[in-house]
Amino acid sequence: MRHGKKVNHLGRKTAHRQALLSNMASSLILNKRITTTVAKAKALRKYVEPLLTKAKDDSTHSRRTVFSYLQNKESIKTLFGEIAAKISDRPGGYTRIIKLGDVRVGDNAEMCLIELVDYNTLYTKDGAAKKAKTRRSRRGGKKGDDAVEVSEETSAAEPKAKAEKKTAEKKPTEKKTKAPAKKAPGKKAK
Repeated sequence: MRHGKKVNHLGRKTAHRQALLSNMASSLILNKRITTTVAKAKALRKYVEPLLTKAKDDSTHSRRTVFSYLQNKESIKTLFGEIAAKISDRPGGYTRIIKLGDVRVGDNAEMCLIELVDYNTLYTKDGAAKKAKTRRSRRGGKKGDDAVEVSEETSAAEPKAKAEKKTAEKKPTEKKTKAPAKKAPGKKAK
């Protein structure tokens, strides 16, 4: 049983494992997509995602910290240049693991594709604009529903004037008083 063992050693000593993950992370950053085994991809995801988060803050300290992990100047330039600009508004989850149907011929290992999420255009709809962020409170109600409707209307490329005009035209509905329900005939009390 693996109780409390969070690190997959990948059948290597520590120095070999660190070099492997460093090289794979550099390849992922430079190529945006690599094919590897599922076990290595899961270990790589844990290794590279904190580095991608650090790349959002372009300071000398963060560059030196990331360089200590990657040891590759070209990948640092790419990471802090084009990749940091693309992932700036994403709050995590920068990589995606896609399992491939085939297995490796030599040892029957499960193969997968690990890629940077923002660089795959297959999963995004053509010409789809990013949805406007909506704030949702824990209290459900009409206020929240109206706010969501308005934000969806404005995100559909309507001018703001039209959206404001539509909300101004909506009048609050008057409450209709209902007649009391008739009581069903029942047994009389004795």
